[in-house]
Amino acid sequence: MSPASTGASATLDAASPVATTSSDTGVPDSRMTPGGPGYRRMSLALFLAGVATFALLYSTQALLPLISEDLGVAASEASWTVAAATGGLALFVLPMSALSERFGRRTVMTASLAVAVAVGLLVPFAPSIGALVALRAVQGAALAGLPASAQAYLAEEVRPRALVTAIGLFVAGNSVGGMSGRVITGWVAQLWGWRVAVGVIGVIAVGCAVAFRLLLPAPRHFKAGSLRPRVLLGTVRAHLSDPLLRRLYAIGALFMTVFGGVYTVIGYRLTGAPFGLPQGIVGSIFLVYLVGTVSASTAGRLVGRLGRRGALYLAGGTTAAGLFLSLGASLPLVLLGLVLITAGFFAGHAVASSAVSKTATHGRAQASALYQSAYYIGSSAGSTVGAVAFHADGWLGTVSVGLLAILGVVTLTVLGSRAARVAERREPVTV
Repeated sequence: MSPASTGASATLDAASPVATTSSDTGVPDSRMTPGGPGYRRMSLALFLAGVATFALLYSTQALLPLISEDLGVAASEASWTVAAATGGLALFVLPMSALSERFGRRTVMTASLAVAVAVGLLVPFAPSIGALVALRAVQGAALAGLPASAQAYLAEEVRPRALVTAIGLFVAGNSVGGMSGRVITGWVAQLWGWRVAVGVIGVIAVGCAVAFRLLLPAPRHFKAGSLRPRVLLGTVRAHLSDPLLRRLYAIGALFMTVFGGVYTVIGYRLTGAPFGLPQGIVGSIFLVYLVGTVSASTAGRLVGRLGRRGALYLAGGTTAAGLFLSLGASLPLVLLGLVLITAGFFAGHAVASSAVSKTATHGRAQASALYQSAYYIGSSAGSTVGAVAFHADGWLGTVSVGLLAILGVVTLTVLGSRAARVAERREPVTV
C-alpha cells in the first residue's frame, strides 16, 4: 500500500490510556481514551446509536418470507425492502456527512435518528409493497447521517491509539442491533405478524435515540467546515485519488455484498425444504450476530498482532470457509457456516472502516461517508443479486456470489501488499 497506508498500519494497534500529549505539538491531548472522562458515556451512546441504526435498517430482512406471503410478491421483490433502505443510505451518506461538517456531528446524528424513528413508526401501516419500499428508502436516507458522522466524531474526540477499539465498539453496536432486531421480529411476527414486529422495532429505536442524545458528550474538537459544493467536491476528489482509500472502499463494499446476500436469503432457505423451520426459530438464527460483536470489538488486537493486511486476509478466509460450510445439508453445518461468515465480516468491516478514519487527515466525515456509501452499495447489491441468484440456482447461487466477492477482497489486499513493498523500495535511505 501507499506510504500513507504503512504509517496508518503502524498505528492501528490496541488502545492505550497513558499517552497525555500530542507528539506533534507537545500540548496536552484532551481527547478521550479508555478509562478517561466521558469515554464510557460516549461508548454507550454510540453503541446504542449503532443498535438503533442496524435494527431499523434491517428490520424487514428476517421477515421477507412473511412479507412475500402477505403482499403476494416473490423473494426478489420483497428483497427490495432491504435494498431500498441500504440504497437510500448509500446515496445520502455523502450529503449528510457534508451537513455534519457544517452543523456538527452530534446535531446531524440526533436529527437523523429522530427522522428514521418517525418513519419506522409508519412502516407497519404500509398498504402495498410499493409503499413499503418507498418508506424504507426514506428511512435509509435518514439513517445516512449516523455512520459517517459517528466515525468522524470518534476520529476527532478519541486519541489515535484508541481509535480502532472505539470504532470496534460502534460496529459491535451495529451487530447487536442487527441481531436483536431480527430475533425480536422473528418471534413477534410468529405471534402477531410482520407489521407488529416492525412496529416493536420502531418503539425500541425510540428508546435508543433518546438515550443516545442524553449520553453523548458534547464535541470538544469539532471545527465547522464549509458547505460550498466546490470545497466538498475537492475533498471527495482528494479521497478518491488516494489508492489506499479506494481499496478500503472496495473491500468494505465486497464484504457487505457477501453479508447482504447471505442474510437476505437465509430466511427463505431455512423456512423451506429440507429444514422447514418456523419464523421464530429462523429469527433466533440471528443470535450468531453475537459472534460479530466479539470479532468487531477485538479488531484492534487483531491488527496489532497481524497488521491490517494480515487481519483482512484472516477475515476473508474465515468468511469463505463459512460460505463453503453453509452448503451442507445439515442444520449444524449451516449454523457453523453462518458463525464464520458473521465473524469474518464484522472483523473485516471494523479493520477497513478504522483504517479509513486513520488514513484521512482532513475531511474525515467525507472519507467515512465514501466508505459507508460503498459499504451500503455493497449491501444493496448483495441483497438484490443474492436473491436473484437464489431464485435461479438456490443456495449455491447465493454462495457463489459471496465467494466471488471474497476473491475480490483477497485480490485487493494482495495488490495493497505489492504497492507497499514498491513504496518501501522507493523510500530514500536515511541515516
